[in-house]
Amino acid sequence: MRAEAGSPGPLALASWCVFDWANSAFPTVITTFLFSAYFIGYVADDPVTGTALWGQMASLAGLAIAIASPVLGGIADQGGRRKPWLAMFGLLSVLATAALWFVRPEPEDVVFALVVAGIATFAFELASVFYNAMLPDLVPNDRLGRLSGWGWGLGYAGGLACLVLGLLIFVQPEQAPFGLDKDTAEHVRAVAPLVAVWFAVFALPLFLFTPDRPGTAMPPALAVRNGLSSLAHTLRQLPRHRNVAKFLIAKMIYIDGLNTLFAFGGIYAAGSFGMSLQEVMVFGILLNVTAGLGAALFAWVDDWIGAKPTIVIALIAMSALGAAILLVESKAAFYAFGLGIGIFVGPTQAASRSLMARLAPPDLRTEFFGLYAFAGKATAFLGPAVLGWATFAFDSQRAGMATILPFFVVGLLLLLSVREPRSD
Repeated sequence: MRAEAGSPGPLALASWCVFDWANSAFPTVITTFLFSAYFIGYVADDPVTGTALWGQMASLAGLAIAIASPVLGGIADQGGRRKPWLAMFGLLSVLATAALWFVRPEPEDVVFALVVAGIATFAFELASVFYNAMLPDLVPNDRLGRLSGWGWGLGYAGGLACLVLGLLIFVQPEQAPFGLDKDTAEHVRAVAPLVAVWFAVFALPLFLFTPDRPGTAMPPALAVRNGLSSLAHTLRQLPRHRNVAKFLIAKMIYIDGLNTLFAFGGIYAAGSFGMSLQEVMVFGILLNVTAGLGAALFAWVDDWIGAKPTIVIALIAMSALGAAILLVESKAAFYAFGLGIGIFVGPTQAASRSLMARLAPPDLRTEFFGLYAFAGKATAFLGPAVLGWATFAFDSQRAGMATILPFFVVGLLLLLSVREPRSD
């Protein structure tokens, strides 16, 4: 991507994308494929109880994110700069992730595991608000799809690389390295500090090379007061931004389904198909390959046909493949349909981000990306809660996972009425 006069250069853009590489280790290794499966299989009393408890943790974290993200976004818009907020929440996520090392395979550690994982998730998502809000300041509208898609693609590669390291160095060897005790699962728990270090180290280029918006020199107390006032005004005026409101509602629904799918994918693989932790990690590696390729390739499609058609295509494909995966019994079929879903996960996320960047008013971008995060979390309790309830009610993980599909379908139907602005 060639830089235009006065715009950030290739190093700045690459550094922004590398942050996706850095932070994607957390959802990949911790919440999706490894630590969640470790919690279900080794810490909780049984898989059904563990699934329900993990779902309730995700629900509470999502509720906290939904409340905090638009408020902090409004405050940040008043202060101008995004990096200080990004650094604060990124560091909190790193520290909480590292603390997961102390979760032993004992039922008495269940509460500690859920609290610390909830804090790490909360901080990770809040950091993403300020990271995403930087996107529209870096490239013109006709390149948003490419930069967003390349960032998502690099993120999947980063999650994959960290997962591979965790598998090869800590989990898979018969003799645990560095004197780690397998009897207390230290070889599995060690992936938490690995993710924390990974996040911290690879986040640095963004802070060194990617420009931030200038500060407004507004006193912090005034920024808070003005930010809250601005958010209240925006919420009152949101009906006048009907197109944005429709997109946020649609995104609220389909992303809830997508987040629930990712949060419970590893759990479903372990519980319904009897996959070991190693097998879950291998599946996670392959899924990240397909998801990364999908995000990178569809980045061009986003700028070519638009973000909205890209999302529509992806949601239709995921609905069909998701229905198929609920019917299969063999691991081979699960792999085939699961990896097919992966191709369309990245485009859904990347195109949603680029569509929000096109829709957000320039002077309220962080605030609107706060609302964007709110739309991803306002009903975040609903997907895991419904899944957990269905799992308990029917004593079946398949029944629980089936509740994800209506979120894709309803979100798709709502999205159809959204008008996408034409690229500059």
